[in-house]
Amino acid sequence: MDGIWVNPGDFVIVRWVFLRLLGVIYLIAFASFTLQVGGLIGNKGILPASEYLDAIHRSLGAKGYYLFPTLAWINTGDAFLKGLCIAGILVSLLLVFGLQTTPVLFLLWVSYLSLVTVGQDFLSFQWDVLLVEVGFLSIFLVPPSLLPKQALAPPSAFVILLFRFLLFKLIFMSGMVKLASGDLNWRNLTALAYHYETQPLPTPLAWYMQQLPLWFQKLSTLFTLATELAVPFLYFSPRLFRFVGAGFTILLQVLILLTGNYAFFNWLTIFLALFLLDDTLLSQFLPVQRLGSLVPAVSGEYGIAWGRHVPAGLALILIVTGLSHIALRVSGGPGVLKPVMPLLELTGALKISNGYGLFAVMTTERPQIIVEGSDDGENWLAYEFKYQPVQVKRAPPVVAPHQPRLDWQMWFAALSSFQRNQWFLRFGVRLLEGSPQVTDLLARNPFPDRPPKYLRAVLYDYRFTTASERAKTGAWWHREELGIYMPPISLR
Repeated sequence: MDGIWVNPGDFVIVRWVFLRLLGVIYLIAFASFTLQVGGLIGNKGILPASEYLDAIHRSLGAKGYYLFPTLAWINTGDAFLKGLCIAGILVSLLLVFGLQTTPVLFLLWVSYLSLVTVGQDFLSFQWDVLLVEVGFLSIFLVPPSLLPKQALAPPSAFVILLFRFLLFKLIFMSGMVKLASGDLNWRNLTALAYHYETQPLPTPLAWYMQQLPLWFQKLSTLFTLATELAVPFLYFSPRLFRFVGAGFTILLQVLILLTGNYAFFNWLTIFLALFLLDDTLLSQFLPVQRLGSLVPAVSGEYGIAWGRHVPAGLALILIVTGLSHIALRVSGGPGVLKPVMPLLELTGALKISNGYGLFAVMTTERPQIIVEGSDDGENWLAYEFKYQPVQVKRAPPVVAPHQPRLDWQMWFAALSSFQRNQWFLRFGVRLLEGSPQVTDLLARNPFPDRPPKYLRAVLYDYRFTTASERAKTGAWWHREELGIYMPPISLR
């Protein structure tokens, strides 16, 4: 049984499967953003990429190219940004269909990094930086090659270990931040008594989970914490225990994706867990004989130097910065880590080593913003988002792995004031201007012919109905008005 040390020849099939699945994730990510790019960061969008990069250049000069790496420095026009997304889709298809070469993996990494850099609030989610980090590390899964046949040498043992370390960092930090935050809902195991209805975009199953008794919610919370805090140490254990760690990690991710819409996050995490398995196990479930030369027999040759081992310096950088991110989340400040801060700045700019941790503090209520327009300041009509709850009788949607990024940001905006969400003010201005790119992000525009003269936002408290309430009314949600979130604004 192998523990920390691995035989690269045991991961040829694992690599072949993982890279194809990674291509699917890239394809979903690029395709999803293609549908939204104009309304979010286009020239008539909420947060134009052109204005963002202009501000960076005015403030930082040439240093901005280094701190904010993106191909959008070449062009920030709508056609270029959408073209970047479409190019990502096409290159993703190459990876899905087996062109697992260095140029393909590099182009995918650069393209998605470019979008994340200029995406601002709309591409600031943990799964976005995770995809960039995974994409960068995946470049080293194959030796430098232009043709697939040249990239068939077994992957480096260092790379396999770095993938396991990345999964460890992701899962362990997710549990660690929950306890480090001091939130009593995690410490007294009541967090999941609130989570299902207060999360950004629940699924229909979340309503049913919310109805379960408190003892079950506490047991579920304990399972979550144990899986995130204890199980990751199994990732570096002998083979059988490592498989157990993979099983618990995958189970938790499946439960999360069934009850919440977290884009491609859970799927990407599940795919990372493949590196806890090996070819011997996967060959029992895959038609290896039919795959032929696409999954070559393992040889004793490791190929070119890059294919043999990731440079020791790179491995050291990723491990040191990864451990530093963990230490920073615990300590809350740089402290003794000041010497590595320049390294963290470099890897942070490239998004190749990141900190993680969702739901450190559990929200116990669900404030919801309803945006309304009016022509006379007296009669107001509501805009309707595609997936955020507005109509109380509409079931929570299943939308993942697509991510409606405006809907997600509306959840965050409701947790603080509109003054602290400058993008929300820009969103309001675009609605008053009648920007078609922005209104296309909505399910219903009550002013299809011309934009309203006034705009306001009203805050409501939403909660899931009980089983008896739903039986009587057919409603999934119950809501109560809390007051004005943003007072009326106008362009004139």
